[in-house]
Amino acid sequence: MLQPDEDRPREECGVVGVFASNEDVARMAFFGLFALQHRGQEAAGIAVADGRTMSIYKNVGLISQVFGPHTLDDLKGHYAIGHTRYSTTGSPAARNAQPFMVETMYGPLALGHNGNLVNSAELRQNLLEDGIGLSSSSDTEVMTMMLARAKGATWNERIQSCMKEWIGAYSLVILTRDCVYAVRDPWGFRPLCVGALPGGGHAVASETGALHMLGCEAIREVKPGEVVTLSDQALAVFQALPAHQPLARCVFENIYFSRPDQVWDGQSVHHVRQRLGEELAREVNVEADVVIPVPDTSVPAAIGFSRVSRIPYNDGFVKNRFVGRTFIQPTDLLRKRSVGMKLNVINENVLNKRVVLIDDSIVRGNTMGPIIKLLRDAGAKEVHVAITCPPILHPCYMGVDFGRPEDLIAYRHSIDEIRSIVNADSLNYLSLEGMMRAVGRSEGYCQACFTGMYPIPVNVESIKTGFEQSLK
Repeated sequence: MLQPDEDRPREECGVVGVFASNEDVARMAFFGLFALQHRGQEAAGIAVADGRTMSIYKNVGLISQVFGPHTLDDLKGHYAIGHTRYSTTGSPAARNAQPFMVETMYGPLALGHNGNLVNSAELRQNLLEDGIGLSSSSDTEVMTMMLARAKGATWNERIQSCMKEWIGAYSLVILTRDCVYAVRDPWGFRPLCVGALPGGGHAVASETGALHMLGCEAIREVKPGEVVTLSDQALAVFQALPAHQPLARCVFENIYFSRPDQVWDGQSVHHVRQRLGEELAREVNVEADVVIPVPDTSVPAAIGFSRVSRIPYNDGFVKNRFVGRTFIQPTDLLRKRSVGMKLNVINENVLNKRVVLIDDSIVRGNTMGPIIKLLRDAGAKEVHVAITCPPILHPCYMGVDFGRPEDLIAYRHSIDEIRSIVNADSLNYLSLEGMMRAVGRSEGYCQACFTGMYPIPVNVESIKTGFEQSLK
């Protein structure tokens, strides 16, 4: 069944870590994860340590479904990490929920991972050949088991040793019995930031918005190749690997993944999205009566498009914000109306009008057609679609679920063919150059999903379910 958001790009995960000696760190991790729910909706978990022992709870479902007062009450300690998951490597089964926790010769260890290793199949095979048993199909378990057996006198040394073997995207939170470590790959693919808690201690999270929710101050990014230590000592920073030059930040953080209050690469995501709309308006020449966004990520872009084009902006859709993943199957009638379960049109704002519809992307092409039909059924005279990024032509191997090339509508069809398929009067994509002008950077970003030029070599045989053959 097509879920209402199934044509959206999917980011793998959100992570959070907390050290606070006088706070309920499990609840702090819960609220941090709650602010990151948009980054993963399949499973969630929290692990907590008190200096001697470690406990964990995780399950499939939304964060509010996984955790309740009683489960959080059982998680006592001063150190915590949390994870909310969407699968890109490994199926959405419960055994792939994170964090992963194991007992090691150095004490208990838990790890949560945002990203994707491109050499995970090779690393996994090495573990199996060495007699290491694995219970999941997640590359995160591979990272956990490698770290558990790594050599070194300290955790920093063991982490550094493993980082030399991990190739790909990883922003990690690692928990030991008396410490939280935040780790970011040298390419800087996925975001990770750290801040000081007002009552003492520190927190780390995938996005600045989660840290602001926890009251953090003095927030900064964990730099590429860096390991940051959160403990009862002063915040410690260790440059485990030199930052790769150029960096390869995911440009889709600006386009879609991040909350608008995120600061990514020193810039407000909300303002970058407005500039995406402004650049789009400079490239698209269309006569229309109203500019309407597909909520929510396209709202700032539509504001920017309206500002430059001087076509009035208005809301065209009401979004049902309580439609998430559900295990209750709809009726056949509702299944056919799956997009209508998420969006309803404000008829008066589109009736007899020429509409410019702003959206952030078209991935598989499943939902744009139904959205346009909603507008036409509400009386729109014309629907002109404008997309705030170039056509997505290639899969992502660094933690975004763009599927196989044949799953991508722009890989199979020309722009005019897509326009015909979705029944738009016109269809325009922002150019690569326009996108980077809006981002305000000439380099340092991964654009592989548009260009096919990957910042690191990838083995195309390592597909999403590559581990699933022996684990069903």
